[in-house]
Amino acid sequence: MKEIVIFTMGTRGDVQPYIYLAKALLKEGYKPVLGTHPCWRNLVSEAGLAFVPIGPDIDIEYEAAVIRGKTKSPILSMLKTMQFVFRIIQKSSGDIYDACKGKDLAIISHSHMGAAEAEALHIKTIDVTLQTEMLPRENTVPTLKDKVLGALINPQVVKPYNKIRKLYDLPPIKSMNQMMSKELNLIPISRYVVEPNPNWAEKNALVGYWFAPEDDYQPSEELKSFLDEGSKPIILALGAMSFESRQEKEKLGIFIKAFDQTGMRAMIQGFNKTLIDYQLPKSMIRVGSIPHSWLFKQGCCVIHHCGFGTSASSMIYGIPSIPVPHVLDQFAFAEQIYRLKAGVKPIKAKELSTDRLIAAIDELNADYAQIYRKVTDLSRKMQEENGLEKSVQLIKNIV
Repeated sequence: MKEIVIFTMGTRGDVQPYIYLAKALLKEGYKPVLGTHPCWRNLVSEAGLAFVPIGPDIDIEYEAAVIRGKTKSPILSMLKTMQFVFRIIQKSSGDIYDACKGKDLAIISHSHMGAAEAEALHIKTIDVTLQTEMLPRENTVPTLKDKVLGALINPQVVKPYNKIRKLYDLPPIKSMNQMMSKELNLIPISRYVVEPNPNWAEKNALVGYWFAPEDDYQPSEELKSFLDEGSKPIILALGAMSFESRQEKEKLGIFIKAFDQTGMRAMIQGFNKTLIDYQLPKSMIRVGSIPHSWLFKQGCCVIHHCGFGTSASSMIYGIPSIPVPHVLDQFAFAEQIYRLKAGVKPIKAKELSTDRLIAAIDELNADYAQIYRKVTDLSRKMQEENGLEKSVQLIKNIV
């Protein structure tokens, strides 16, 4: 039985797709083990998968929120987040190296954690890319802008990885491309969202999103009663973006006022600290962690932060979006949803207000039939792509 180690880091939305991949590999007779933050042990184990803890035992969603809360500058926030990620990767190297030992293949996520350690142990690797704009293009001449940005950014990005490479007597690299697999790079994104670039190397495979229904979920009696009592509610699902300490109560108030003034029922995820002593109107209910495959079928629309996983799920399960991006690549994912007519124009988190949110809800209600038709059509097409099945077949060819 071939053994495969899969590494990822980040919030639940970053980890969940790799759980789907690992379960698909397990079903095909492989022996996968998922390596990620200790805080996700239960999430991975409850999926019936082998788990190996990687790095310090921290609440990754809270830590990321603390970084966001310290600065209002998107650029500074991005830099601080990258520094935080690099520190975690460096602290995790010993655990990663041990997890790689004896494995037949390492699957390296978008953070590149595990690439150097697998190379040091002469283990085959497969990459996963979520940001296609970062992929090198063959048969094209770099522009002056590309050269300047590369000269500025590459040394800073490769620096922490070169520190890890030095630990294992590996030669330094000048760009991240030198660390990537020569055989296969999986891109778990729909071709209806990103078109394949003819200048990508042949190893790059645009396979479609990774997802799977979680049929064993059973809602509480309270939630079932709430759903039976009225029209489909708005779903508020900001993921880790609802960890905002000082601003959390103010942000929640904006949403509740907007829902109340537009007469919308609502299911609210997150805001755990604030909702402990917050009296919600009867038209709204607090819900915990619920699989998107069940949750998104219960709502009329979803307000979300446009993380990779939630953005994908909104289209996979055919629910219109009100995008509220906060940081980094969330802005790009929000624009994708708007461009595909699967939601209304995004509201940047720093510009969020009750009036803007009411306007977005009114816009969605006015164009609902058209947006719903578009997103359900996207859902049908995306579910026919069979991203997991394609990925497993490609992995079989390598391992």
